[in-house]
Amino acid sequence: MSGGPRLPGTSDEERADRIVLHVDMDCFYAACERRREPELRGEPVVVGMGYEGGETYGAVATASYEAREYGVESAQAISTALERLPRRAEADGEDGDEERSDPEDLEDTGYYRPVDIDYYEEVAAEVKEILHDSADVVREVSIDEAYLDVTDRTAWEVAEGFARHVKNRIDREVGVAASVGVAPNMSAAKIASDHDKPDGLVVVEPGQVREFLAPLDVAEIHGVGPVTARELREMGIETAGDLADADRRALEDRFGERGAEMYRRARGDDEREVTPRGRPKSFSRESAFTEATDDIERKREQVSTLAEAVADRASRKGVMYRTIGIKAVTPPYDVNTRAKSLPGPVDDPELVEEVALELLAEFEDDVVRKVGVRVSNLSFADAEQASLSGWEGVDGGGSGDGGERSEDDRERLGDVGEPSNPTEGTAERDTQGNPTLEDYADADASDAATGTNANADTDSEDAETDPEGQSSLQDF
Repeated sequence: MSGGPRLPGTSDEERADRIVLHVDMDCFYAACERRREPELRGEPVVVGMGYEGGETYGAVATASYEAREYGVESAQAISTALERLPRRAEADGEDGDEERSDPEDLEDTGYYRPVDIDYYEEVAAEVKEILHDSADVVREVSIDEAYLDVTDRTAWEVAEGFARHVKNRIDREVGVAASVGVAPNMSAAKIASDHDKPDGLVVVEPGQVREFLAPLDVAEIHGVGPVTARELREMGIETAGDLADADRRALEDRFGERGAEMYRRARGDDEREVTPRGRPKSFSRESAFTEATDDIERKREQVSTLAEAVADRASRKGVMYRTIGIKAVTPPYDVNTRAKSLPGPVDDPELVEEVALELLAEFEDDVVRKVGVRVSNLSFADAEQASLSGWEGVDGGGSGDGGERSEDDRERLGDVGEPSNPTEGTAERDTQGNPTLEDYADADASDAATGTNANADTDSEDAETDPEGQSSLQDF
């Protein structure tokens, strides 16, 4: 039994039913912008990846609920968002649109802001401090969501009050809103947190999980994405209740082990324990140019700067690496990654720069919007630092070291692997030609960091996308 503080009336006896909280920040990037600019409260706010003030390129990282009423959605092209919600003219002209300056037009306009990952991480750190103070076990899923096992901190009789206390602390001490789901397991808690957004609190007690899930659309079940949901509907399975009553063997025949897992989740069965995150799979930094450029010197200078920053971070963490990679985003939003692997782990900043520039040469004549540098295949063992500065036998083959995928989200973004030939690694487009979420395999502010002062510094394991469509933090 943990020695952490408990609420009055809590029993010391072992309890069969865990108490899991899923804390999900509402429109987190937009909420951070509103915290910084209180005048944005209640107004439509759009935060853009690869977006610069006053421009029309980039993609939507998140949109406030007010902006969504106009049809603005996550991963939508900024140009499309502007057609649905024109940019509001502002007094300083930085993000203004003179054609929309008529006061009568202001009601149907919104505020657009570029992603500021450094600021968002500062706000997220304040939230996480509260979460770790509220639970003995916290699994940080992304920059804006986490699971808490509070079984040893409270009891089911007062779990709602405990969760409300956590919510209120975040609102009062940080100034951003969170939706919280409380349930006996992780998957049900996640669904509950999304059930009454924004600023919601939903408690699903033991014995009520299956009843709570039954009427929900099958797409809301943890682990069921759009493609799987469509296949299930073709089988006549529309709701979680239908899935729970389905023939398990038929599901396994169609979907393999995942079919059995979906069946269990729909019935409220999820035996996973809330465990803290493991070590990071990679370190990366990236930056967008103010304007897309084919200037090789500008590209080389930026990559060199990023390589230095990544190597420094790895050194400060006492980590060595076996794979060095780059990312180059070419217009409109095509994400290209290349990597080279070493025969053993090293801590060698000069080699990181050398290999990164070598990989960049493939894009020497291309117009590039953004570049990034990554080190992966990390080694945390305490060992004498290795140096291969003079080593020339770098393996030219791509390393499939993309982070291991977890089960923390019901929908995953595709990993961006290191392609084996120059024609691979470009982003897919939707039927309208707009960028899809897969275009932003790091689909968070990290992919959206713009300008030389907005580099993303990430060390997450995998990609996450929250139910309301906001992109979340991870490496490219």
